[in-house]
Amino acid sequence: MRRLIPLALVLLVGFGIIACAMTLDEALALFSGSDIMVQYNDEGRAQLEGAIAAFLATLGVPEDLDQLDELAVNDFYVDPANKDLLNKLSQAYYTLADAFLSGEEEEESTYVKGKNWGMKSLRMDPTFAEIEGSPTKDIGRFIDAVKQETDIAALYWTGANWLRVAEFNKVKAVFAKIPDQTEVMYLRCLELDDTYMNYGSYRALGAFWGGLPRLGILVHYSKNFNKSLGYFCKVVNEPEICAECNDCPDFGPVDPAADEYFENRLFFVQYYLMEKGMWEDAKRILDEVLAEPVGEKYPLYNAISQEKAAEFLEEVEEHL
Repeated sequence: MRRLIPLALVLLVGFGIIACAMTLDEALALFSGSDIMVQYNDEGRAQLEGAIAAFLATLGVPEDLDQLDELAVNDFYVDPANKDLLNKLSQAYYTLADAFLSGEEEEESTYVKGKNWGMKSLRMDPTFAEIEGSPTKDIGRFIDAVKQETDIAALYWTGANWLRVAEFNKVKAVFAKIPDQTEVMYLRCLELDDTYMNYGSYRALGAFWGGLPRLGILVHYSKNFNKSLGYFCKVVNEPEICAECNDCPDFGPVDPAADEYFENRLFFVQYYLMEKGMWEDAKRILDEVLAEPVGEKYPLYNAISQEKAAEFLEEVEEHL
């Protein structure tokens, strides 16, 4: 159960708790490498909301700017020196929605905000903007722009938010060509630094191919377990299962550190094993995740992964 925090630690605005009062330096201090170091409790949520407020204030974003309007966000001026703040804002929106807003009314809109600020960051690269041309007009040009982009944080968090938005209507997303655009983002991240976010691009691509709807062999972006397994086998140490992968790329040995980030194994269970009905393997891995300590290295996402693992285990055990 999440621990409630004293009201003295938060700002009260209107009828509800909004965020911890936080300076920009305090907001930046929450970031360690590519991760955000908050706890999985009400205080962690308030800190994330406080960080978002600090970033928006530093960027000078007016209250009446519609953050759900991609073109309005794109047209808003940001000092080039603050480009990295856009990436952190995109990540903070993703983390807030993913960790704390599941099932809440503002969950989808929070991902949309994160995606729009990520897009803004990408388009602040003059080369990206020149290749893409007019925003949202030509998907092919957007993909070409992504293929030369070097800002891995902008690519990763834009893609992460966009895929979460797509999950609210997967079939619509496929025909809107969101998979075309997000897949190339993660493939580019692999080229730039495949270790980013604890091998996050492998994890994302494994979930991507395992989580697509079944639309038939005539549709390229349809559920593909072989592709899903090929990516997951970079981040899970499951040689027997991975031996079943046909024509998979040779990603090399699994880094033992991949197990330290529980979401690698959780996504493997959620988007591959459970989707395929491999219930015994799913239970074995979920039991392993639940038996290990959360630790101090990844306090937020390891705690989230254990909570989800317990929920998935109930479903898995119904099939055994």
